[in-house]
Amino acid sequence: MDVSARIEAVYAQVVDRNAGEAEFHQAAREVVQSLGPVLTAHPEYLDSRILERLCEPERQIIFRVPWVDDRGDVQVNRGFRVEFNSALGPYKGGLRFHPSVNLGIVKFLGFEQIFKNALTGLSIGGGKGGADFDPKGRSSAEVMRFCQSFMTELHRHLGEHTDVPAGDIGVGGREIGYLFGQYKRLTNRFEAGVLTGKHTGWGGSYARTEATGYGTVHFAEEMLRTRGRDFDDRRVVVSGSGNVAVYAIEKVHALGGRVVACSDSSGYVVDEDGIDLELLKEIKEVRRARLSAYAEVRPRAAHSERGSVFDVPCDVALPCATQNELAEHHAVALVKNGVLAVAEGANMPCTPAAVDTLREADVLFGPGKAANAGGVATSALEMQQNASRDRWTFDQTASRLGSVMTEVHELCRNTAARFGSPDDYVLGANVAGFLRVAEAMEAHGVI
Repeated sequence: MDVSARIEAVYAQVVDRNAGEAEFHQAAREVVQSLGPVLTAHPEYLDSRILERLCEPERQIIFRVPWVDDRGDVQVNRGFRVEFNSALGPYKGGLRFHPSVNLGIVKFLGFEQIFKNALTGLSIGGGKGGADFDPKGRSSAEVMRFCQSFMTELHRHLGEHTDVPAGDIGVGGREIGYLFGQYKRLTNRFEAGVLTGKHTGWGGSYARTEATGYGTVHFAEEMLRTRGRDFDDRRVVVSGSGNVAVYAIEKVHALGGRVVACSDSSGYVVDEDGIDLELLKEIKEVRRARLSAYAEVRPRAAHSERGSVFDVPCDVALPCATQNELAEHHAVALVKNGVLAVAEGANMPCTPAAVDTLREADVLFGPGKAANAGGVATSALEMQQNASRDRWTFDQTASRLGSVMTEVHELCRNTAARFGSPDDYVLGANVAGFLRVAEAMEAHGVI
């Protein structure tokens, strides 16, 4: 069987074994289809079925999460943890609390995490988890009770050398605090390295909150530099208005760019004067209101519920909300409006057709497994600080983050060039991440 036929057979097996899990199918196809050149160069990986083993999680955990709401009614949610691959280190990846969470989404996120974590060069494997619980509209007491029930089951699978979760959509500092408190209570250990994204007062790392957004902008900046450009005076649009989006906006402004639009689930706002970051933080983080409230305060800003934030003309687009938010027609609009670069701050926010459109138009495209690796990289740095009972300054951590993102960019670019496709960051990220994991798996034997 030739390499391309083997790859198609592996993908067919993924679809057959994981029926109905469309997001996982999409993530797996995007990776395996790019691996032909490396598998041709390394037939030993075919012989030891590295690809088949990579696509099958080491462990999938599904559990019931019962809890009591403020009315005294019993609620039941479903929890997940997919421990996908530990070849490079303990499983590492966030927890997502959102009604859309199901096994397929968790597997797609965990699969992406394998390669993202490998690209950082740090000793972390890939995993992901979460629950179909929606913290929106719930009191802090309800969120606490849910987190305690969730951790009561999950804690038996965790450990600083086994599996180290962090936050994701719906899981911020509040939720991490409740989860850690319950873990500590159940285990009778202050095992700080078992969760990342903690408050800096009890084992967290400075710059962790900012890391994913900052790292995405770092990666975009490196891509622009390859064509003699930078962020200075560039128009930028950012989808989302959560943690990743907020700090991507902050970093763009620090580099001299101007973010003119951002979005939430109700629509998007355009502010030609540049998004007022402090106002955005107040509306989204303090008042927890819709973006329409931003336009009510800023007279020159306009809020729209029609169309998309990607319809706004820009030089750089940073999709930072959720998976598959940037479709083919959005990519067509971006290209028509002269976009130079797109870097994924979220996990797989661009559909395959959108990615094809951008790449065919010679737009610099940074896939999420590379462009948003700053968050997990800083989580690994948090683990390092916990292991040594140390705490670095903000500047120390931010400097390390910048260095890691520069190294990730160079690794992806150089790997793509090595396999005959300069500037193809999708190929570079997939092949570089695969090689690091495959080498370790080969060394460990058939396990």
